Parts: sequence; C-alpha cells; structure tokens
Amino acid sequence: MNSAIFSPKSLGELRSILPIISGWETEISSIVNHHDLLFLPTTNLRLDQITSGFACALHMHQPTIPAGANGELINHLQYMFEHQGEGDNHNAGVFAWCYARMGEFIPDLVAQGDNPRIMLDYSGNLLWGLVQMGREDIIDKLKNITCNPQYQPYVEWLGTMWSHAVVPSTPIPDIKLQIQAWQHHFASIFGVEALKRVKGFSPPEMHLPNHPDTLYEYIKALKECGYRWLMVQEHSVERPDGSSLRQDDKYIPNRLVARNSHGETISITALIKTQGSDTKLVAQMQPYHEAKGRGRQQVGNVSIPALVTQIADGENGGVMMNEFPRGFQPLWQELREHGRSVAGVVGLHGTEYLELIEAAGVNPEDYPVCQGVHQHKIWQRVDPDQATPEAVEEAIAELKATDHQFSMDGASWTNNLSWVAGYENVLEPMNQLSANFHKKYDGSCQENPAVTQGTDYQEALLYNLLVQTSCFRYWGQGTWTDYARELYRRGEATLEK
Repeated sequence: MNSAIFSPKSLGELRSILPIISGWETEISSIVNHHDLLFLPTTNLRLDQITSGFACALHMHQPTIPAGANGELINHLQYMFEHQGEGDNHNAGVFAWCYARMGEFIPDLVAQGDNPRIMLDYSGNLLWGLVQMGREDIIDKLKNITCNPQYQPYVEWLGTMWSHAVVPSTPIPDIKLQIQAWQHHFASIFGVEALKRVKGFSPPEMHLPNHPDTLYEYIKALKECGYRWLMVQEHSVERPDGSSLRQDDKYIPNRLVARNSHGETISITALIKTQGSDTKLVAQMQPYHEAKGRGRQQVGNVSIPALVTQIADGENGGVMMNEFPRGFQPLWQELREHGRSVAGVVGLHGTEYLELIEAAGVNPEDYPVCQGVHQHKIWQRVDPDQATPEAVEEAIAELKATDHQFSMDGASWTNNLSWVAGYENVLEPMNQLSANFHKKYDGSCQENPAVTQGTDYQEALLYNLLVQTSCFRYWGQGTWTDYARELYRRGEATLEK
C-alpha cells in the first residue's frame, strides 16, 4: 500500500478536483479488518464501578450541489456563505463553528481534568466540502482530537455512507461502494491509524432497510468493511415474533439478524437509539439524566451497566447551536466536581462499552435478537428453510395488497417521511445511473482492480454516489430534485466519455 496517500496531509495537499473515494479497496480492507482492542487499553473506566452509561453522537452533514458560480460542485455550506440573504443562510458562520467546536471543547475539558466522551459522524460530503473551502481551521481542530493520542480516549468516530445516502433506497451494489468511499476519504484526511479505530456505523437518517435481501447485503457490506456495530433506531426493529423491544433490551446491545430470500442469515451487534426529540435530547444531555434512572442488567451470566444511546444533528437549529454548549461542557465539570467522572453514571463510547462488557465475559451470542420491522410477516408466509426469491417477493406483494401497515421502505428517524414515495423523478434516474455505472465498470474492475484508481472511474463513481444523497428527496420537489437531475446528467455524460 502507498502509505503516503493515507498519511494525514495538509489542506493544500488534500485539495484536488476529486476526493479520494476509491482505488485502494484491498489495502483499506486489510487495515479495517482486525480484532485489536481500541479503547480498553487506555480507558480510565472500570466496569465494576459503573452503574449505567450514556453514549452521545453528533451527526454532521452538508450536501454537495452543482451550484458554484459556474455550476461547479460545491458544498452547501459554501453556498450558504455566498448567499447570506436566503433563508437561514445567515447562520453559515455558526454552522461552520459547530463543525469545529468539538475540537475546542474536548481539549478544554481534558485540560481541566474532566472525562468527556463524544462520538462523531461526519458525512463524506461535508468533509470534502471543508477541504474544498480551504477551512484548515476546522480540519486542524478535528485532526487534533482524532490523531493526537492525548485525546483519542475521549472521541470516537463513526463510519457512514459517503454521500449521506439512505440505505433502503440505495441500489444494493452501491451500498458497499458508499461505505468504502467514506473509509477512503476519512483515511486520506486523518490517516490509517485513525481509520483503524472506526468500528461503529451511523446510518444516514437512522434509516434501516427491512427488505430481507437489502438488509442482508447491508450487514454483509458492513462486516466486510470491518465494522463491529451499528446504531439502530428503536422502532426500526422488532423481535422475531413481531413484538416490540422490551424496555430493558433497549439499553443493552442487541444482535441484529438478517435473513435473505435464499434463507441465509448474517448478524451484527446493534446499539439501540431510543426514540425522542433527538436534537433537544442531546443538546440538554438528556441521555445522562435518563441513564441516572437505569441500573445494571444481566446478559447471560454477566451483570453489565445499562447504556442510553442517542444521536442528534450537531448543527441544525437554535437548540444545537445555543443549548448544546451549555449542556455538554458543564455536565462533565459537574461529574468531576462530585467525584463521579469514573464511577456511577458515566459517559461511554459505543466501542468502549462493548470492549468493557465483552472483556468481562459477555458473549455477543447472548444479546437479545432483533430483525428489521415487519419481517415477521414475511416469514409467517415463507418457510425460512425453503425460502426462494420468488416466494419472498410473492409474500411481499400479498402483504402490500392486504396490510396497509406493511411497508418495505425501511424505517428512520420518523415514520411520517418517505424517501421513496413521490420521488420517482429522482429514484428512476438514480437507479439508471447506477445500472449504467456497473455495466461499464464491473467487468473491468474484476479483471484489473487498479481500474478504481483511474480518474475516469473516480469521477463516474463520484456522480453515482452524489445522486443518492438523501437531501435531494428530504427537501421536497423543486430546486433539490433539480440538483439531483443535473448530477444525473453529468454522471451519464461522464460515463459516455
């Protein structure tokens, strides 16, 4: 592997026409597929002293749009700075500070003897945008808390889909490409050692596919890319019998099992994000207050602390802009002043928690089992041991016709939004571009893996991934769907070169 490519670089070295999102798939795979303990060797926490824990994550994203002065690809944050009079764009400076501020908060808290924890989820779009804009001030602050050993125990990065694509409506062959693109890009900015420590995955919009084949391929891709656990929204999963998760099971790891239409199964550890007003909960550090009402629970023969897991947008709205600093920083100071920074109710990372409890003897096979919501209805009609794709699709068609509550669109932050219904004018071109991309490149990539290092491949991949950005559906018809169609047009033009 050319280690120079994945050594942390200055912003000047990172700035180029294309982000590094492909080309070293085999090398990246060898980096991330390991079983090294990442937090256990350095954690200052002891499991027997913890009654419960809370794990908070911040999700950061700004899409890439074809809206530069001459139609160039720029980040929406740059657009906000350049169009201050539109909507809430006057907040661009505050948004930029939100992307940097953990790089200020963590060193300050550690310097005064506090014991903070935070998990970070930044989309590839946003990371690329910060590079495009020349925001070395933001990137350097993030590098400090990511690469400086002094701060590594306090910060955990989570992987995600590079262009903030929602998994259920992402073409199946592109799920792994999105995951790998983020890993390439993250390593190009923060280096190989930082990428080795990324073991948890944060899905955009907390969207979990529930079609048997899509969920199976998603978990398979995550595991092949070295991920150990996935954050899952509470109401997006069910027990194998179709019942909701029991209250206590929301606060311990679950084993998310996927069975595909051939009857094959695969599983991954899931940490359950509980329902609620996400930004307000994290801004006011509600997970800590909820954890105070929890205690130790039994998994197999081992007593472990309950864990309250929550994620929120890190920048959107006055709550995160204004209330989060007032909630986050004083909490850790309060815990230290009362002698409770390493005992009782404590902050934890997802991976740190799993390493602590499994070192104490917990077997992941003993985690309660969950599956994608509504899947029990399929397996009531199809014998899992005799499953075929035809039988599964027939059952799905019957259920859609007879059960108004049944859906194979997956589930996300909220059930009142769909990333599918009403967006055929985006989804059809998106699927067509994906099909054309794979038609052109799959065969040549199998013959010569180095094809993915070529500029033509990387540019085509970039447009293929960008069209899948969820914002082009989340914000409704109009400008945002027009952006998607323009990206599709450019992608097709790239493939035709």
